[in-house]
Amino acid sequence: MCRFLIFKGKEPIKLSHLLTRPAHSIINQSFDSRLRLDRRRPMNGDGFGVAYYPTDQELFPDGPCLFKAITPAWNNQNLETLAEKTKSSLVFAHVRASTYGVLAETNCHPFTYHNICFMHNGGIASFDKIKRKLINHIDDTYLNVLQGSTDSECAFALFLDTLHKMGYDPSLKSGDFGHEALREALLKTIKYIKDWTKAVTTEPSLLNFAVTDGSSVVVSRYITSKTDEAASLHFSSGSRFVETSPGEYRMERLDRKQDVVMVASEPLTFERGDWTAVPTNSVLTIKKQTILLHPIIDEYYQEDPLYLRNSALAEDKGLMGTVPLAKSVEKNVPPLEREGRTRQSIATVATHWI
Repeated sequence: MCRFLIFKGKEPIKLSHLLTRPAHSIINQSFDSRLRLDRRRPMNGDGFGVAYYPTDQELFPDGPCLFKAITPAWNNQNLETLAEKTKSSLVFAHVRASTYGVLAETNCHPFTYHNICFMHNGGIASFDKIKRKLINHIDDTYLNVLQGSTDSECAFALFLDTLHKMGYDPSLKSGDFGHEALREALLKTIKYIKDWTKAVTTEPSLLNFAVTDGSSVVVSRYITSKTDEAASLHFSSGSRFVETSPGEYRMERLDRKQDVVMVASEPLTFERGDWTAVPTNSVLTIKKQTILLHPIIDEYYQEDPLYLRNSALAEDKGLMGTVPLAKSVEKNVPPLEREGRTRQSIATVATHWI
């Protein structure tokens, strides 16, 4: 399935430091995912996309720049050239392995509407059975935003419609709605999908959504299950994301400032201390450069932060990457033992809710 990456920094970064140069960049993850617990679905070759907000403030109100292609991300020379020549302080990148929708640029993430950018890792269960209900719920303005045929883009249209019905205008070029509004709209979007799918299937939906208005960023790690683990999600923060040798990167921490914040389906480095797993069924918010973590408290919430969810479903769908256990991946560690260590780090984070 899919992988995504978010970068938000005080200073712009060259896209190649995120997309192409790191040994475990999101592009390399699409064909060589050494941190993925399940290796049966190793390829993400159904296209890619990158959205980046321009550093030129004169261009910023017109929304992010967007580059998509249906070729495999690791074999696109235009992306290679673009990444070496472009800088941005807010980047959304996505590599796709399709579940719904044909191979087409319109089905590649991220999706944009004016200043809002959205992407998804996972899938809506029995989407064919709730699609009509979802579409009937959305006002024509946001229904007409749809260009492709994926469940993910429909979720984006639902988010825009929800934001509008909360009293905000998604078409505003200023685009700064505030992190509370984005988070509330995303949680309502998740609830709609959860309630509709629950009525027609017992299969869990995997809803790792990411959205930004060009200022705040909100990301969910969520599954409609009380016992299963959601698709993997990690974050990292520090002073700088630096290249220590060709292809080798680490998150530098010179002080307690979070000048750089990154969120990724799989870590971009093999340094164990660089990344923290986001707890299942929670939402991460980047407010300026501050990271906030909130639990999603509903019928699938687990009060015990040490509860061990079952990762078999996410692994079977190729959606479970792990935090590295050392500078290099411990390839000889059995998957279950490796998973257990990862869960310990998840439980540690889960005890520190905002």
